[in-house]
Amino acid sequence: MSFKCISIDEAKALIDKGEAAIADVRDPGSYQAGSIENAINVQQENVEDFLAGADKNKPIIVYCYHGHSSQGAADHFFSQGCAEVYSVDGGYEAWRLKY
Repeated sequence: MSFKCISIDEAKALIDKGEAAIADVRDPGSYQAGSIENAINVQQENVEDFLAGADKNKPIIVYCYHGHSSQGAADHFFSQGCAEVYSVDGGYEAWRLKY
């Protein structure tokens, strides 16, 4: 098994439980312009720090612009020992339109 793709509604339900880490893999300018509350902007430069600080037994939700780039990041996090990793279908654009 690897990461799982989930809808924005499923992501919101996980986020609302308060146990998930949220990784925004968009560029810093887009992150600054708007992001999901409590998301951490994860880039090549800080991905190892993010992984070192993450509880690998708790859910990690990864999102990008539209849900494509986040799949590669989610796969990487899973390969680094994170047990429960999710990529958000539709990405931040879908989230922004609904929430």
